[in-house]
Amino acid sequence: MDNAGYITLTRLSGLRREMQVIAHNIANSSTAGFRREGVVFSEFVVGAERHEPSLSMALGNTRQTYQLQGGLSMTGGSFDMAIEGEGFFQVETADGPRLTRAGIFTPNEAGELVNMDGHRVLDLGGAPIFVPPDARNIGLARDGTLSADGEPIAQVGIVRPVDPVTMSRQAGTLFFVDGEVEPVIAPAVLQGFVEESNVDPIIELTRMIEVQRAYERGMKFLESEDERIKSVVQTLGR
Repeated sequence: MDNAGYITLTRLSGLRREMQVIAHNIANSSTAGFRREGVVFSEFVVGAERHEPSLSMALGNTRQTYQLQGGLSMTGGSFDMAIEGEGFFQVETADGPRLTRAGIFTPNEAGELVNMDGHRVLDLGGAPIFVPPDARNIGLARDGTLSADGEPIAQVGIVRPVDPVTMSRQAGTLFFVDGEVEPVIAPAVLQGFVEESNVDPIIELTRMIEVQRAYERGMKFLESEDERIKSVVQTLGR
């Protein structure tokens, strides 16, 4: 295979990854707190021999997460929470604290506030939040202060990474921060709401069609290059 073929293959490989990311976005268009992903293409230039042009290849190995605010859906649940603006909830996992925008919480059997995966929700001090089992009226102030029957019991930790570059997606709606986090000043937390996915299915389907067409054009180019090389070999072999 000549250079043109290798260059096209790198482009097709990146388009294939982008198609997988788009499909994942569409599959999570109804997942609360999900953040849309995209593929960032870069150019990799290889120097050639003297008096020969350099070889440029496209790489699509980097993923980008879009932190655009999703729509807010009212549920009326006492423990459902949505962040309006910047910040993340902090939950405790087996691998350490993780950030999330998915605010569907409920007390477990021990009275600890957990998310749908059973991860404990942390307060501003990094400690689990305990809800009294006999509490009748649960309130949530805009700053994240949680109260039971009018008495404050904890302040839900709304944090952000000190350096946004250190944050990366781990799985689903969880994010890992390879660095420090800090409290958000004057957070806006709403009770009885959840943040919807920020994926727009129409945009994703449109992009999927564009990527599919680009992939097909690349395949046709490879087929034509294959035919050209065969023709040259046959001609030289006569």
